Amino acid sequence: MEQANQFQYTKSRHLDQVSVLRAEMNDFSYGKHAHEEYSFGVTLAGRQDFFAGGVFHRSFPGNVIIFNPGEVHDGHSGGDDTLVYQMLYLHPDKLAPMLNCAGIEQNSDFQIPDTLTDNKQLRLHLIKMALLIEGDSTDGLEQECELYQIASCIASAYGVDVATSKRGKAELLLLRARDFIHDNIHTNTTLDEISQQANLSKYHFLRLFRNYFGTTPHQYMLNCKIIRAREDLEAGIPLDDLVFNYGFNDLSHFNRRFKPVFGMTPRQYQRHFLSS
Repeated sequence: MEQANQFQYTKSRHLDQVSVLRAEMNDFSYGKHAHEEYSFGVTLAGRQDFFAGGVFHRSFPGNVIIFNPGEVHDGHSGGDDTLVYQMLYLHPDKLAPMLNCAGIEQNSDFQIPDTLTDNKQLRLHLIKMALLIEGDSTDGLEQECELYQIASCIASAYGVDVATSKRGKAELLLLRARDFIHDNIHTNTTLDEISQQANLSKYHFLRLFRNYFGTTPHQYMLNCKIIRAREDLEAGIPLDDLVFNYGFNDLSHFNRRFKPVFGMTPRQYQRHFLSS
């Protein structure tokens, strides 16, 4: 008999905007979604199959998965064995200062080119960081130092090539439109309003946006609402208020959007955090 799918989220009580997911999956499949954070996963058992960047990937035990902020992906178990993995979420505002300390001057738009790697040192530090957070370590300094070790591994592997790359004009315009979506997450923003931020016709903008982000502006906006709503759930905001604040039709609509991303309903997620 297969085990039930399990999802355990833990926030660091020493580092803001840093959290860990430990998951065991048999028959659950994530829908297409993206996170505002950098997501660093380590496959611990089984096989993890997913699409990211328009490419199909298979992650075996020991592999490290990397999703940049805003990178659309899905995921599911790729074999008969239970998939067990951990995912460390680091907000760009938290990673950028550590990258600077590691000798790479970067901003919050830093992009890591690899989606799948077998970088042993990075894997070891990701696993240690997750254990520190899950174990509720009382030593905040140890977590900060471990975060620096992770940044150092990233800078060592990707710093030179990424730091010297230049963004094209079209990319900068799309990032401006993306920021507009983030700043207007509670409003009924139209495609015309978003495309104006990039100084493009809405249909030309729609094609470029989908090619770059792997999703439409509407789907991207919905994903942002889910990610922000998650933070409000952790803060104890009532579900009815969230449904209204983020423009969902009703709680059922909110549930249908939330569960494929986090593996549980909004109510279950909130109880998980408020009871811990």
